[in-house]
Amino acid sequence: MKKGRPEKLEEYVYVLDFLPYGYFDDERPIYQRKPLVQAIGEQYFTLLELTVKEGKSPGLQDRLYIGSGERDVVERVNRRLKFEELTHGAQLELPHVIGHIVKQNEGKYVDFFNNATPITTRLHALELLPGVGKKLMWAILEERKKGEFKDFEDLANRVKGLHNPMQLIVRRIIAELKDPRPKYRLFT
Repeated sequence: MKKGRPEKLEEYVYVLDFLPYGYFDDERPIYQRKPLVQAIGEQYFTLLELTVKEGKSPGLQDRLYIGSGERDVVERVNRRLKFEELTHGAQLELPHVIGHIVKQNEGKYVDFFNNATPITTRLHALELLPGVGKKLMWAILEERKKGEFKDFEDLANRVKGLHNPMQLIVRRIIAELKDPRPKYRLFT
């Protein structure tokens, strides 16, 4: 646990890539290598490397339990990963998995649009979303005054120029994962 704030731990992850013989550049003989999984956390979008139990082979986008207690597939959590440490396959799978997680928790992300506030006198939290400038931000704020947004579809229908709000969230999460020290974190 880090000093001053509790550590945020994931309970469930989604598989981004399954490596049955570990990493290709591992110099150990194949019989000594353990099967690995690269995964992303469901709650905080933590990128993780996992060792799976013998005889288990999870599929892409499978949801695995990694919390405390008995685990079915995962033997142990090895370490956190940086975006650049993800395999090419994991990087390709990332937008799809994040999109699935965002869709599963749509209310949480729609609430972001309903409750986002200014960060500074010149910067609003909505402007941190890729493709949202001052004009679109003001359109969202004006529509928000008329009533809360119910879901992504309601948001897209009411705000002209905002065609796929879920995709904006996904792109922001990926941008936060790529940048090891973003100035502002919204979702990771």
